[in-house]
Amino acid sequence: MPIHQPQQRTDVQSERTGVRQAEAALVEHYPRLVRLAYVVLPPALGRHRRVLTAHSVVQRALPAAGNKSGSKASSPRVPAQSRRTGPPAGAEPAPESAPVDRSPAHPAYGWVRLRVLGAALAHERRPRWWPGRLPAPAALRPALPVVWGLRLFPRAGGVDELALDRALSAVDGPVRAAFALQLLEGLDESGVRELLAEAAVADPSGAVRRAARLGRPDRAGAQAMLRSGEFDPCTVQTRPSDLLRRRHRVRAAAVAAALCVVAGGLAVAVEQGTNGPGEDRSPAGVLAPVLDPAELMRTAAERWADTSRVDFTAWPARGGRTDDDALLGRALRAWAEPAESVRVSTTPGTAAVPPAGPPQLLFADDVDGAAVVLFHDSADRVVRYAEPLSRSGGAALDFARTDDADVTTGAAVVVSRTADSARFLLAPWIAESTTRDLLAPDTPGRPLEVGPDGVTAAVPRPGAGGACDAWPVVQLRSSERIVEKHAFLLTDLGELAPAHLTYMPKPGRGTPARQPREATGPDALLAWARTACSLRSLSGSGVRSVNNWAFAEQKLPEGGTSADWVCTRADTWRGPGRVLVQFLAPAASPTDPATVVADRDDTALCSKFGQHVLAGTHWRADSGRWYVLGAGSRAVTGIRATGEVRGAAGGPTFAVRAPRDADVELTASLREGGTLKAVH
Repeated sequence: MPIHQPQQRTDVQSERTGVRQAEAALVEHYPRLVRLAYVVLPPALGRHRRVLTAHSVVQRALPAAGNKSGSKASSPRVPAQSRRTGPPAGAEPAPESAPVDRSPAHPAYGWVRLRVLGAALAHERRPRWWPGRLPAPAALRPALPVVWGLRLFPRAGGVDELALDRALSAVDGPVRAAFALQLLEGLDESGVRELLAEAAVADPSGAVRRAARLGRPDRAGAQAMLRSGEFDPCTVQTRPSDLLRRRHRVRAAAVAAALCVVAGGLAVAVEQGTNGPGEDRSPAGVLAPVLDPAELMRTAAERWADTSRVDFTAWPARGGRTDDDALLGRALRAWAEPAESVRVSTTPGTAAVPPAGPPQLLFADDVDGAAVVLFHDSADRVVRYAEPLSRSGGAALDFARTDDADVTTGAAVVVSRTADSARFLLAPWIAESTTRDLLAPDTPGRPLEVGPDGVTAAVPRPGAGGACDAWPVVQLRSSERIVEKHAFLLTDLGELAPAHLTYMPKPGRGTPARQPREATGPDALLAWARTACSLRSLSGSGVRSVNNWAFAEQKLPEGGTSADWVCTRADTWRGPGRVLVQFLAPAASPTDPATVVADRDDTALCSKFGQHVLAGTHWRADSGRWYVLGAGSRAVTGIRATGEVRGAAGGPTFAVRAPRDADVELTASLREGGTLKAVH
């Protein structure tokens, strides 16, 4: 009997135990590992391929079952050996039924994570001769999972998630890996450098230094975004990939099969039975009524004046090409299956899927060098298709949510946009249209020309060129046939549907404000003149309406001048809101921008479900002395300061001398009982 046989038996069983530990760790932490792989993989793969590849590299992290134990090249050493976690030499191995430690701190998880990290980084290290737009060589190309006929992509996030994704796209794989290991895995810089070195990264220290610059200044916010649905490849949405091409491919395959059958002398009946005449069950056949221009829904021209539902369903079809079946057909086919040359954009939370039934036609005509078609469908979406008349360049397809649109939020749609201006298609119930500049509150509006088809003249875009020296808005007035003398403001925030601007007045002036009102009065325009430039941070986030709530007025120390506190709340079409609390100190100009003292996402603050608010800021008097100021909404009866400076005051406002950078926490007492912390 060979004297080494017991040791060999122990090694094999120890390795088997290590494989079991690694497999248990992979199964337990599968979503965590797939998210890590998704962040590290090159964004150039596209979201669909990146989702599948992330799952593939995790599923292939374990050694192949059929490898020989003696093949070191093809069977990497599992944690029980490489981490020395197995039993000591000569000891009895753990039984097959022993408990499996699956915690992230266990060496088995670290081993699987290293394998996943190395496989994800391998997609960054393609051969130089390999074309960048083609899939990786066979050694890098995942075998499973495979999806046919569907495109997979994670849930769409907001503008912040999009900015983070773009920042990650601008760096290489090791930097993305360092960023993910710190924010997702909680490793410190030394741990990240060690792990990147094990993954054969050439410059781990440089990757860590570059990763430290990502997500600033709000690293906690970046961590929350990495853990959101935007970067979760385990919770995905689907859309069809080739509905219209598949039928042609099936027919081409059938013709090829028929030729092979004839050449081989086989029975033609086989092919006829496979692809014979009868009902068309292909996806294109199922969608045929939806993609037929003749089936488009069209609303009567005067329906808006005799309906209780005044929204996009009351819009008639307008424009000079509403009977152009060729254009309408191209627009519908692009909606059902956008070609690679079609640029698709969606507001956050909007599904870019084909219509469930024939959509409603809103507009079709030539505008600013492009053929434009606008649809509205039963899923409460407005869809804009535009193709250049010059045939140079690809078409564009834009999706926007319009849930519960009304007289104001359903009053206009951007029909054309250039770098400097935009044109709107106005609702049929709009009787008067003007433009005005929010940064010129005392200047009256100017008439806005509107064509017979409802398309306006070009309106300058707010913040064009990056400057905020003007903020053009559209002021519209509804027809007396539906609403008497109802004027309101809309502003272009870079999406199909403009945002509705409203205002709630200061406390103590007239009737207490219970809901937002139109921002067309003098006080509203003065408040928006100080806060308009903050709207730039809301661009592209799917905003439905923005309300300025002047929740407090405060008499300042050392002179008695007054300052205003405004809560600017942006509500999105998908539901969540964002709040900016702004301090309007006395200023020489009525358009001096306010100071943003708090910024909160996904909150009910300053809405009917969050009617109490408290905020604070540091303020410097003309004498040079610094103060901590605080202000609360109507129900605040007292404010208390704790921390480096202490103090208390009755009523909704507070002021105390304090160093410039003093760390102070404000707490308010409420009229009906309870306390309220200051928003940051």
